[in-house]
Amino acid sequence: MHTSIEPPKLLDQVRGKIRLKHYSIRTEQAYTDWIKRYILHFNKRHPKDLGANEVEQFLTYLAVQGRVSASTQNQAKSALLFLYKEVLGEALPWLDDIEQAKAPKRLPMVLTKQEVQAILMQLNGTHHLIVSLLYGTGMRILECLRLRVKDIDFARKEILIRDGKGYKDRVTMLPASLIAPLKAHMGKVKTLHDADLASGYGAVYMPQALGKKYPYAARDWAWQYVFPSGKLSVDPRSSETRRHHVQDQAIQRAVRQAVVNAGMTKPATPHTLRHSFATHLLEGGYDIRTVQELLGHSDVATTMIYTHVLNRGGHGVASPLDTIER
Repeated sequence: MHTSIEPPKLLDQVRGKIRLKHYSIRTEQAYTDWIKRYILHFNKRHPKDLGANEVEQFLTYLAVQGRVSASTQNQAKSALLFLYKEVLGEALPWLDDIEQAKAPKRLPMVLTKQEVQAILMQLNGTHHLIVSLLYGTGMRILECLRLRVKDIDFARKEILIRDGKGYKDRVTMLPASLIAPLKAHMGKVKTLHDADLASGYGAVYMPQALGKKYPYAARDWAWQYVFPSGKLSVDPRSSETRRHHVQDQAIQRAVRQAVVNAGMTKPATPHTLRHSFATHLLEGGYDIRTVQELLGHSDVATTMIYTHVLNRGGHGVASPLDTIER
């Protein structure tokens, strides 16, 4: 007796291909959501029955009716490109020809040192430590939250950032002023980890295939997150109960509230601290190549934007009003 096995549904195929390529769970969620919206937009027709006109219609709909930003529209295009090329296996040159939405070029928001201090004064505990690290190292928020115990070298005063943007590793400094509070914090995290082990938990998510290569490493202290969540949760991919890292939304909210409490009018976010880090280093006389390496930019042209922020209004030109004697 032969049993017929039904092929996986389209979205399950998308998830499987994404996981095969080791994309992040956020990319998985974003891509599946866009593909679902694309299918629903055309009354649940299968993407194989759709083509260039429908893709352009959908992207135009997002821009005109949906009023989404250029970056959001481009993310939707990337999701559809992945669907047709990687999942459906269709060579569609027309998809490459669809024009990419152009995002406006804006100078980054930068805080003064006094403004950074004002924000930090409104925070305490783990939030204060995380935000201090963001400004003191130039890390992106998820780079900071995904730090493992083994990534911090107190002796060398260095932090190893693994799988940063573009899947690149890099090294940044560990501010001397954060060594003592970070050690104290990690002492509390070690106590929490020991309690998890005693309760039959204590395993942490292992990147890519390391979980199979080192099956017992997930419970090792060295692999634990420096900033673990306050509660256990179920991994949506493996269904295992683990302690994940602190959610970035919590830090976003904390910084937003700190900005309000400090009476500031600048729309500062955790990423603003990264911009401020780079600008303040350049102000301090460090060369652009050093700042480029610390930020993890592949092209120095990306780092060059901070040299524009350094200039005073009007590219450093003094207003004639200021030359009039009063």
